[in-house]
Amino acid sequence: MSELFDAVDALVASRAPLPPAEERKRLRQAHGLTLDEVAGALKVRRATVSGWESVKKPTEPRGPEREAYARLLDKLAELYPAPVAAPAAAPDMPTDEPAPAERTPSTGQAPEGTAVTAHEDTRAPVTAAAPDPASTAGNTSTSHRPHARRAAPAGAPADGADPRFENGPLAVVDVDTDGQVLAYCTGGLVLEVPAKSLPSLVEWTLKEARLGQPRLSGPGKDADPLLVLTEAALRRYGLPVALTEEERLAGRIPEGHKVVKQLVRADWKLTKRGFGPWARIYRPAQGSERACVQLCIPSWNALDARHWGGAGQLPPAELARVLGVYASRVMTPRGSTAVTGLELMTALHPPTRASGPDPAGKRHSEHNPGSLGKDPVDPAPCEAPDGHPLLADLPRFHVRGPAEKLFEEAYDWARPMTDAECMRRHLVGIDVNMAFAAGANGLVVGLGAPTHVKAPAFDPKLPGSWLVDLSHVDLSRVKAGKEWVELDGDLLPSPFTPKGERPKGPAWYATPTVAYAVELGYDVRPIEAYVRYDNGRYLDGWYQRLRDAYLATMADLGVHADLTPADFLTAMDGHRERDPELAVVVSAIKATVKGGLGKLRERPRGEGWRPGRPWRALARPTWRPDIRAAVISRTRINLHRKIVKHAAFTGQYPVAVLSDCVVYATDGTGPLDFLPYRDGRPLPGGFKLGVNPGLVKHEGTQTVLWGEEVRDRFDAPELNLARYIKDGAVTGIDNGE
Repeated sequence: MSELFDAVDALVASRAPLPPAEERKRLRQAHGLTLDEVAGALKVRRATVSGWESVKKPTEPRGPEREAYARLLDKLAELYPAPVAAPAAAPDMPTDEPAPAERTPSTGQAPEGTAVTAHEDTRAPVTAAAPDPASTAGNTSTSHRPHARRAAPAGAPADGADPRFENGPLAVVDVDTDGQVLAYCTGGLVLEVPAKSLPSLVEWTLKEARLGQPRLSGPGKDADPLLVLTEAALRRYGLPVALTEEERLAGRIPEGHKVVKQLVRADWKLTKRGFGPWARIYRPAQGSERACVQLCIPSWNALDARHWGGAGQLPPAELARVLGVYASRVMTPRGSTAVTGLELMTALHPPTRASGPDPAGKRHSEHNPGSLGKDPVDPAPCEAPDGHPLLADLPRFHVRGPAEKLFEEAYDWARPMTDAECMRRHLVGIDVNMAFAAGANGLVVGLGAPTHVKAPAFDPKLPGSWLVDLSHVDLSRVKAGKEWVELDGDLLPSPFTPKGERPKGPAWYATPTVAYAVELGYDVRPIEAYVRYDNGRYLDGWYQRLRDAYLATMADLGVHADLTPADFLTAMDGHRERDPELAVVVSAIKATVKGGLGKLRERPRGEGWRPGRPWRALARPTWRPDIRAAVISRTRINLHRKIVKHAAFTGQYPVAVLSDCVVYATDGTGPLDFLPYRDGRPLPGGFKLGVNPGLVKHEGTQTVLWGEEVRDRFDAPELNLARYIKDGAVTGIDNGE
C-alpha cells in the first residue's frame, strides 16, 4: 500500500505548480544558494537550473527533478515569504553603524502641511510614482522653483514599487528665492519641506518624505534615505558652506558645533566618522523600527570630481537625476564610490540571515551561506601588506621580496620599439571595458580563513596564494588553446609580474596566475600554499549588477551591446556629449568597480597609526586582500591571454601595456586596422570590439613620431606610452602612483 501512496505522491508532484522564474531566483538568492549548489543537490547541470530561472524563456523541470525542485522551493517560501509592507527583522550591524530596523510603512497620503509638487519637465511627464530617472531631465531654469506647482496625484505607486519609498531613494534639498525649502526627488518630483532645523529635517525625512530603497537581498536591509544638501540648504540649517583646512583634514566639523549639539539634544547620534561630507544620523533601533538618514554635502567634497565630474555643481533637479540613476542601477550611495562598491558586496551578500523557527517559534541570527560572515579573518602572512600586525616581528627596515610577499598588481609595462615598428605610422591604443569587473565574473574566491599546506599539489579550482617557481616558463614556446605556438618572447610582457619581467625564482602568486602557467603548457610544483577550502563565487552578483548598470547607461548614451564593430566605434565617438549627466553616471560606475576592489585592502589613513599596529579597516569582514589579489591576477591573465592569441595569429606584439590599455604600432589609425576581423567575426579568444565588460574600445591614436619624440625628450626609452595615448599630453614622467 505504501508503494501505491508513494507512486500517487510522485504523480502529483510531477505536475506540481511552480512559482514564476523570478520568484524561483529570489528564493534561491534569499537563502544564499548558488546555482552550482542547487544543481549539485538535484544532480543536474548548472545550466539546467539557470534555465529554470530564466526570465525570458524559462524551462520546466520534469520527472523526479521537478518533485525535488518543488519541495526545495516550498521550503524556501516558508523561510522567505514574498515581500510585504512589513519586512522581517534586520540582521546585526557593525559597531560603528546604526543598528538596522525598518521604517513604518507610509499610509500613502501626503503628510499634513507638506505639499507634494510636480516639477515641470519638457522630456517626461511627472506623476507621484517617479519614472526611471535616466529618462527624466532636470529643470534647466536658473530659478530653483518649479515653473508651476500642482498637487501630484496621491494614488498608489507604479506596479512593483514599494509604497514606503514611492518618492525614490534620495532628495536634493535646496532653498528657493522665496525662502521655501524644497526637496528635489528623482523623476522631477519636488516636495515642500516644512523643517526649520536639521533635527526636524531628519524627522520629516523618516516620517513623511517616503524616501528610501528596498533591500537588494532577502536577508539584507533597506537602504536609508539620502539627503543631498546644497549650499543654500547648508546656510538655512546653520552649517558651513565649506570646511576649513583643519576640518577638511579631520573629515568632519567639530563635535562642539551648534548643529551637532542640536542633534544631540534631540537624541540623534552620529557614527564614529562624525559629521562630515557623508554623515549618518541615527537613533538606536527600537524593535523593527529603523531610524537612520544619510547626508551628502557636495560643497564639502562629498562628490569627488575624479569620479563624479562636475556633478557637485549641478542644479538640484539635475543632481537628483544623476544620483537617482546611480542609486536605481547600483545602489543608494553610502559614501565615496569606493565605499559604495564595498557596501554593494555586503548588500548582495549580507553576513547574517534569520534562522528557521526554534521550538518556541522564534528566529535567530545565523551565518548567511555564501557571505564573508560578520567577523574579520586574518590574511596569510604573504597576503598582509607592509605594516600589518602579522608582520610586527620583522626587522624595522626589512624589505620583503617576491618569496615573502604576494604582489598581484595590474600591468605597467613597456619596451623600446623595434626597427620595423618604428617604420609604422601610428600607435593605436585599445582599452578593455570594465576590465576588473570582468575579472571578478565567475571567479571563485575564499570566504573564510586560509589553511597553510606544505608541498601541495596545485589545484586550479582552489583559491589561495601559492609559493612556486615560474621562472622556467618560456614565452617563446607556449600553448595557445590546444596547440603549441612559437613566439618572440622578448617582445611580450611576462604574465607573472606587473612590470612584465620574467621571474627569477620562487614567488607568491594567486591561483589564477599559477593556473595560467599550467594553461601555457608548463608544470608547476608549489613549495607551500595558503588555501581556502571554504570558497564560492562571492562577486558574481556584484559583477552582474554593475555590468547591468553600465550597459543600461551606455545604451541610454546610444552605445548598445548588439552593434557591429564599425557601428560601435561610431557610437562611442562623442557619446559623452550626448548626455553629459549620464556620462557622469558611467564614470561613477567604473569608479565603483575599481574603488570597491581597492577597499578590500584599504591601508591606514592617518589616525596616529604606527607600523605593526592594527588600523580601522582591519575590523571589517570585507578587508580581504586575497580577494583583491585574485581579481587583479585574473584581470591581468585575461589580458595576457588575448595578447598571446593576437600575437600567434597576426605576428603583432604590444609596445606598451598599462592596466587595461594595450598599445600597438600599426599603419592605420584605428582598431579595425589591426584587429583580425573576418566577415565581422573577431579572432576567437582575442580582442573583440564592443561595449560589454571584457571587450575593448578605442582608447586613442598618436603617431609613432610622437612616441619616439616623447621618449627622447624624457630620455626614457621604455616610457609607458599607454599612459598618454588617449590625448597625447605629456607634462612629465608619471610614476603611476
